[in-house]
Amino acid sequence: MTTVVAESAPAAGSVRAPKLRADASRNRERIVLAARDAFVEHGADVPFDEIAKRAGVGNATLYRNFPDRVALIREVALLVKNRILALAETATAEADAGEGGGPFDALQRFAHATVAEKVGGLCAVFTSTIDPYDPELTEIRERLRTAVSGLMERSRAAGELRSDVDHGDLFIAMSQLTRPLPGTSCGLLDEFVHRHLQLFLDGLRAPARSVLPGRPATFEDFRPQG
Repeated sequence: MTTVVAESAPAAGSVRAPKLRADASRNRERIVLAARDAFVEHGADVPFDEIAKRAGVGNATLYRNFPDRVALIREVALLVKNRILALAETATAEADAGEGGGPFDALQRFAHATVAEKVGGLCAVFTSTIDPYDPELTEIRERLRTAVSGLMERSRAAGELRSDVDHGDLFIAMSQLTRPLPGTSCGLLDEFVHRHLQLFLDGLRAPARSVLPGRPATFEDFRPQG
């Protein structure tokens, strides 16, 4: 497990403004997206200089928005989880409206869009840094559980999803498929992730072609212990 040491800003008194100007807001988003990709490729200890370079901003701009590493990692977690939640809620609305096919089609669109957030490559960064009981992240997680569970139940009720899988199975697969393999580049992962995800999704379809060992995985399996 990586131990994260907070990096102090070069100047004291850098406090996030309550409301950002449009250009400042764009800079902040570029920093968070650049940090997401840098954490996937290099882990939690990637230098702030590298993140600033990727974002196309100066170091002072980065520190003005994020005075330490923990604050930046938490913001990446909020961005990624909120984006995945929005994808799940959009897919649910599409399934309810009958847009773009049946509920399983909506589930597939959600899964393919979600892997673009590279959550598998971020798991170790998040778990080594962020408070597992963070109330804002906990609320997002519960809303995501509700949305994805509902989407899978709609697919099951339509006879499109096998009966012996649960939401945890889907998230394990998406996490594993977006975790860079040792000794390979992230570019190689990007090239094949959707191909292998579709192979997995095809295996979720009803009727089931085999009996799965063990039990379905659920969100409860990933709750903080203790």
